[in-house]
Amino acid sequence: MPAHIEQLVTSGTFSLDGGTWDVENNVWIIGDDTECLVIDAPHDASAIVEQIAGRKVVAIALTHAHDDHIKAAVELSQTVGASVHLHPQDRELWDRVYPQQAPDVDLSDGYVLNVAGSRLETIHTPGHTPGSVCFLFEDEGTVFSGDTLFKGGPGATGRSYSDFPTIIESIQNRLLTLDPSTVVRTGYGDSTTIGDEVPDLQAWIQRGH
Repeated sequence: MPAHIEQLVTSGTFSLDGGTWDVENNVWIIGDDTECLVIDAPHDASAIVEQIAGRKVVAIALTHAHDDHIKAAVELSQTVGASVHLHPQDRELWDRVYPQQAPDVDLSDGYVLNVAGSRLETIHTPGHTPGSVCFLFEDEGTVFSGDTLFKGGPGATGRSYSDFPTIIESIQNRLLTLDPSTVVRTGYGDSTTIGDEVPDLQAWIQRGH
């Protein structure tokens, strides 16, 4: 039996380029009754620890290093004894939050995370940030998209370290090629499916965001 998926929402702020915004981030926890994996660690380590409920944490896997997605990463890592995984191309963003401490493991395209008898494959999807990744959980027909793809279009690319043509290329070539029934579990807000988003690709390109 594959691992199951749990969703937690935490609230806080996101700051970049001199601005700060209130945000609510999704935390995704994949596992069984004995072990789990955490995708993203925003805002509130204690809330994530409570959701983990004493299970062994095999990894803290970060979709990217914007501060709202990593603010609780080091505290969570120290509390539960789990390694932090991040794509190295987001190290500069990480260092803005944690200048004295490096992530534990470098993610790369195709890197596999194993938890509770299931596997998640890392897909490098630059654009929102250079090191943005998604995690494909094929057993459950789902992809954890971070801030690369949302219900209604791509993640934001109007700030430093982001690029719209790059995120479109990532979405078109790496995500929209997945099975149309694949559920897209996002970094914020509601989930969607690949099939629901495919028809709108040209509209996103034309609007430019």
